[in-house]
Amino acid sequence: MRKYLLIGVSAFVLGAGTMAYLSPIAQANIPPKTKTYKLLELFGDVLGTVEDQYVTEVDDKKLIEAALDGMLTSLDPHSGYLSPDSFEDMQDTTRGEYGGLGIEVTSEEGVVKVISPMDGTPASRAGIQAGDYITAVNGQSVLGLTVSEAVKQMRGAPGEAVNLTIAREKTDPFDVKLIREVIKPKAAIARMEGDFGYVRLPGFNEKATDALVSSINDLKAKNPKMKGLVLDMRNNPGGLLDQAVGVADVFLDGGEVVSQRGRDPRNIQRYNARPGDLLNGLPVVVLINQGSASAAEIVAGALQDRKRAELVGLTSFGKGSVQTVIPLRGGADGALKLTTAKYFTPSGRSIQKTGIAPDLEVAQTRDQAQDIANRVWFSEASFKNALNADEGKTRIGAHTPAEAPPTAFDDKKGDFQLQRALAVLQAGSVAATPKMPKPAAKIAEVTAKAAAMGKPVVEKK
Repeated sequence: MRKYLLIGVSAFVLGAGTMAYLSPIAQANIPPKTKTYKLLELFGDVLGTVEDQYVTEVDDKKLIEAALDGMLTSLDPHSGYLSPDSFEDMQDTTRGEYGGLGIEVTSEEGVVKVISPMDGTPASRAGIQAGDYITAVNGQSVLGLTVSEAVKQMRGAPGEAVNLTIAREKTDPFDVKLIREVIKPKAAIARMEGDFGYVRLPGFNEKATDALVSSINDLKAKNPKMKGLVLDMRNNPGGLLDQAVGVADVFLDGGEVVSQRGRDPRNIQRYNARPGDLLNGLPVVVLINQGSASAAEIVAGALQDRKRAELVGLTSFGKGSVQTVIPLRGGADGALKLTTAKYFTPSGRSIQKTGIAPDLEVAQTRDQAQDIANRVWFSEASFKNALNADEGKTRIGAHTPAEAPPTAFDDKKGDFQLQRALAVLQAGSVAATPKMPKPAAKIAEVTAKAAAMGKPVVEKK
């Protein structure tokens, strides 16, 4: 069964021996399959040498699993090999209940990096942020480990303490103590904000669509004069493709949600919404940010392209690929998580690396606005082996965002992006919404202008 998921110095010492040299011409004449068999024979030779001569005894199973994962992760950041235990953990995650800390992570050049903490989990309460590096678990370095190996160290019995060592830009490494919990991510969180409904969708597990429908129906029943809805998908790392289609279907009255295209460009699979809009045309604003990825981007892109919603916040993560989980021997030998297609929004956009830009760009805090102006934010484009973006397209670089909280706004207590989303609903559109004063010029702008004019630049430390 297949399930679609959205989501030192080395020294080489040559001992005495005989080596055979095969000329490039001879190599070119070897049939491709024969070359593959020779390389597999080479793998066996290397494994045998490690077994016989490595300084300590080795675990063959661990070595081969690491080799399989290394082969797949060399393709792109989202492919990989799942051991039987990791495959079981992944199934628990998509079902929406498991033991751990509540962090969505990936690997970047052998370092574990946080994509986003999950709402209401130990990681979220401890202040772990998207873009943080996890360098050690309980004092043991996780540098060089696969994501599956690192995650295995972080998961365990509920109630146990876990110490994470965090590396974050502009700060010294620091330790965070967390207590493991049974992670039961809320599929949806709903409330009223004045005349408008608000639904927070933290992920796309198997319960996402049903939870969204239930939340909206509950809001409508209790508030028959509800005038519109904010769908909050900030820091939503994605999940299952079928749930992305289901969530978009809630708002769309038929038509295309997303298409996916594999190796053969002629092989296009389209996913369509069914007739019927649960909100009967009430206006919708979607909140996104740099932590909105994969399935969240499919929904945001579909609603934006189909003119069903306007987007407020920051440019999304930019993960435009689909992974297929392929169990091996029914899962007894684990599974492959393999990138098999790229997805495209209804207008034919690929957001790979570039992300989805909001209709109204709003920084959540003044500090965040400063960060966006001074550096490129962590995204899919940060991975060296990420799939290429569409030809000629690049992700927006460091810049001053269009809006940020004014000085009088308490951005530690208030939610400025949500406030602006509600303002858009109140005004009827982004175009009709009174704009905030543009933030003052930031260092990145001043530096660029000075460089363009040939003036010396003094960086502030």
